[in-house]
Amino acid sequence: MTMIDPLAPFRWLAASDFLANPLDDIFSVAFFRGLDPVEVVRRFSRGEDSGEESDLGGLNEAVWEFVDGGDGGDGGGHVGVFQEGEWSVAVEPMGWLVTLHEVLPRLSRGCEVVAITRHDYAAEHSFEYAVDGVPVTGYRLRHPHDRYGFDPDRLNGHMRVLGMALELPEGDDAAYDAVWELNYDTAVPRAFALAARITGVSFTPDLLDRPMLVGPIVDPFGPRG
Repeated sequence: MTMIDPLAPFRWLAASDFLANPLDDIFSVAFFRGLDPVEVVRRFSRGEDSGEESDLGGLNEAVWEFVDGGDGGDGGGHVGVFQEGEWSVAVEPMGWLVTLHEVLPRLSRGCEVVAITRHDYAAEHSFEYAVDGVPVTGYRLRHPHDRYGFDPDRLNGHMRVLGMALELPEGDDAAYDAVWELNYDTAVPRAFALAARITGVSFTPDLLDRPMLVGPIVDPFGPRG
């Protein structure tokens, strides 16, 4: 019997080759249920923008213009959003805003959000699941044994099916090293496989060919609601 690799559709997201992964090595993807793309863009822009129709090329142009004007420490400054089934999918190249604990409660108010960040440099890969402003479950992608949130074990069933090591073995260095390598090498694909189990949306490369609404990320830490 041929075994199906549940991570196969998502391994491209861990690639370091830009041709294989046009999102490169710093990006976030978030899935919103309960908001249409216009409202998602408005959340990121704090109500100042409803987005303009574009594509990934247009999004990347806006991102690189923003990055060239600063020091890169503020992310990509723009988000592109499209609809897939009952979920709006937000793509944040060069950014990590949607998984920040200071920002996620506002973005997820009145809706459901599954968000993943890959960051190969200063920050860490991370996964967040929030409902109506409450962070339910989160973990650093290489540390699924160290979960946090209102209900940190909510997704354990899905995580075990995907082979994530939810506990670290004690007193056995070889077993510990094996678990660490498993979590490390497949962290990003497993997170997107987990998101697919929650949302029913497989984030495959063809989705990046979709038309999308592109808008700015405005003052993410400001006081406005």
